[in-house]
Amino acid sequence: MYLADSRHAPASDDAAPAPRPGRPARIAATVLALGTVSLVTDVSSEMVTAVLPLYLVTALHVSPLGFGVLDGVYNGATVVVRLLGGLLADRPPHGAGPHGAGPDGTGAQGWGRHKAVAAAGYGLSALCKPALLLARTTPVLGLVLAVDRVGKGLRTAPRDALISLATPPERRARAFGVHRAMDTAGALAGPLLAFLVLRAAPGGYHAVFTVSACVAALGVLVLVLFVPRHPAGTAPLTAVLPAGRPVAGLLRLPGLRRVTLCAALLGLATLSDSFVYLLAQRRLDLPTGWFPLLPLGTAAVYLLLAVPLGAAGDRFGRRRVFVLGHLALLGGYAVLLLRPAGGAAPACAVLALHGLFYAATDGMLAAATASAVHAAQRGAGLALVGTGQAAGRFGCSLAVGVLWARWGDGAALAVVAGALVGAVVLAARVLGPGGGAEPAGDGAPADGCDGAPADGRGRV
Repeated sequence: MYLADSRHAPASDDAAPAPRPGRPARIAATVLALGTVSLVTDVSSEMVTAVLPLYLVTALHVSPLGFGVLDGVYNGATVVVRLLGGLLADRPPHGAGPHGAGPDGTGAQGWGRHKAVAAAGYGLSALCKPALLLARTTPVLGLVLAVDRVGKGLRTAPRDALISLATPPERRARAFGVHRAMDTAGALAGPLLAFLVLRAAPGGYHAVFTVSACVAALGVLVLVLFVPRHPAGTAPLTAVLPAGRPVAGLLRLPGLRRVTLCAALLGLATLSDSFVYLLAQRRLDLPTGWFPLLPLGTAAVYLLLAVPLGAAGDRFGRRRVFVLGHLALLGGYAVLLLRPAGGAAPACAVLALHGLFYAATDGMLAAATASAVHAAQRGAGLALVGTGQAAGRFGCSLAVGVLWARWGDGAALAVVAGALVGAVVLAARVLGPGGGAEPAGDGAPADGCDGAPADGRGRV
C-alpha cells in the first residue's frame, strides 16, 4: 500500500505519460468513459437503494432483524465474487506467453479482459432490475438483491484496474476522485428521480423499479460502445507475475496485506447507507415522505469533495485523508446518538459528515491499493481489498440487525461507534509512517516475483 505519502511514488511503466511541465494534467479518456458508465448506472442503482429500506419496512413489513439480514446480503454478496472478478480480469489472453504477455510480447492485449468482465458485471445487475418487479416475498427479494450485488462484485475490480492502468501513480487519487465524482452525480440524480416517481405515483415502488431497469440498460450500452478495450498509452510489461498466482501470494505483499486488514477491520465498524438513513429518519423524527431524498445529502457532499480530497491525498499523503474521513463518520454517529432537537439541521450535519467520509476514503483506498500491487495483478489486488471491506460491512449489518432487534437502535449505534473508535486508532497505527510499504512500481512487483520482500524491512 500504502495510505502513506504518495508524493514519492515512482513513475509508472503502464500508465499514460506525465504531462509536460507547466501544463495541467489531463484526465485519461478511459477514466471519463468509465465515469460516464458509473454515472448512468448509479442513477439506476440509487433509485432502488433510495426506496428499498422503506419498501421493505412499510410495504413488506420486514422486521429489524430481517432487514439486517437483507441489508447484509445486499452489502455482503459481493464478498464471494470480488476476487473472482479480479482474477478473471487479470488472466492472460488466449495464446499469451508464460508471463501473461500478448502474442506481440506486450501486456496490453490482456486489458481487454478487464472490460469484458466489467461488462458482464454491469449486465448482470441490469437484468436484476426488472426482476424486482416479480419479487413479492422476502426470500425471493433477497435472492434478486444478492444476484445484483454479484454483478457489482464482478465489475468493481476490473473497472478500477482500468482506471489505475490509465493513470500515473502520482495522479491516481485525483483520477479516482474524478471517477467517484461522476459516479456520485448519478447517486444524486437517482434518489431525486425516485422521489419524483413516487410523488407522481404515491406508493408506486414498481414504477421506480421499471424506470431503474431502463436506465441500467443504457449504462451497459455506454460501456460497450465507448469504453476502450485497454488504456491508451500502455507500455509493454516487464517482470509480470504468473497469472495463476493464488490469493495467498498476494497477501505476502506487506503493503497489500496491511491495507486489506485495515479495510476489513474498518468495514466491521461501518454502518451501511441504509442503516444510516433509517437511523437518521427514526432518531431525528424526519417525515417518511422525505426518506428517498436523504441519499442526496450524502451524494452532494461527496460530489463536491471527491476531487479536491483526491488531489489532497496525492499531495499531502493518503493516510491522513483516509483517517480524516473515518473521523468524520464517527462525528455523524455522535450526532445520531445525541439526538439533538430540530431534526432538519442535525440531519444535514449527519449527511454532510457521511458524504465527507466517502469522499475522503473511497478513491483513496483504491489509489493506495493500486500502488501496492503489480500492474499484471491490479484487478486481483483491488478485489482482495474490496473483499475484505465488503466482508466487514456484511458482518456489521448482521450484528446491527441483531443488536437493534434485541436492545434497540440506540444500543446498536453505540456499539458500532465504539468499535469505530478502536478501528480508527488501530488502522492509523498500522498505516502510519513505518507501518506500510512504499508503493511498488508498476513495472515490477511490490515484493519480487517470488514473493520475498525487496529488503529485510519489507520495503521496496
